[in-house]
Amino acid sequence: MQKEVTLIAGDGIGPEIIISVKEIFTALGVPITWEEINAGIASLDSGGELIPQSLIDSVNKNKVALKGPITTPVGKGFKSVNVQLRHIFDLYQNIRPCKSTPGVISKFDNVDTVLFRENTEGLYAGLELYDDRLEMADSIARVTKKGSLRIVRAAFEYARKFGREKVTIVHKANILKWIGKIFLDAGDEVAKDYPEIEVNDRIIDNMCMQLVIRPEDYDVIVTTNLFGDILSDLCAGLVGGLGLVAGANIGDKVAIFEAVHGSAPDIAGQGLANPTAIIRSSILMLKHLKLNSFAEAIDLALNKTLADPQLCTADLGGASDTQQFTKSIISNIN
Repeated sequence: MQKEVTLIAGDGIGPEIIISVKEIFTALGVPITWEEINAGIASLDSGGELIPQSLIDSVNKNKVALKGPITTPVGKGFKSVNVQLRHIFDLYQNIRPCKSTPGVISKFDNVDTVLFRENTEGLYAGLELYDDRLEMADSIARVTKKGSLRIVRAAFEYARKFGREKVTIVHKANILKWIGKIFLDAGDEVAKDYPEIEVNDRIIDNMCMQLVIRPEDYDVIVTTNLFGDILSDLCAGLVGGLGLVAGANIGDKVAIFEAVHGSAPDIAGQGLANPTAIIRSSILMLKHLKLNSFAEAIDLALNKTLADPQLCTADLGGASDTQQFTKSIISNIN
């Protein structure tokens, strides 16, 4: 049975890496029908809206979307497109698996952690005040019990489902007393329902240090919005960079899977883009849609391709362009 998915090509290199996914899906016969509607600068230039209503309607209808990197115009008063999409669809879970890949050179070869970032609260709630008289700004980091409970539970559910042994709760309760208390209390409350899973907590600054010393000690990590934003890039750096990691934004009704790197307009159209991140995001999407056999086949073919340096794109030391890399993945599909 065909499943319809909203496809958002994005800006810069977005259309190029999205083509890679489409070609791989076609070669494998994945039962996906794409409904293509764009957002970001490309959408603003063509239709006058960063997020057109047609896109919102499409995502509400299809419940699942795959999104390339999107650029929000800077200094023109526009809110982040990515943040807006998370709020519109209440995508409270931001999930970033970071795992070492054989053949990809990085500082570590033993990383296998999954980060759960609360995606709608904290400083990203956009509650800001500015006092002209004092030239002073206040930003309110709003954290709720409801928001904390649901993201912590999502992390524990993931750990149980995929046989993960430990969940680490990251906070700053030594300074941010009430925010930290709400989040830690949520951890204590939820952990009681998962007695088979080990739970511990780390202060955010110590967590950063621990990850660059002993990343193998960490399995599933759950934290608030800003800390998650920082840790997600740090974890990506442990396994080779943002160009290699997948991203998922999941709510109770809608899920949007995305490449977490930027739109890189400086290399757009040159065949230099590495599509690994969006391909891995599409693999997460297929698992979400319970198309596991297709997800596993693409994952195996991608990892086999990445293991051969000659087949990789230039950012990984190879000589392939985007299209050649894609063809290599297709040829490695069993």
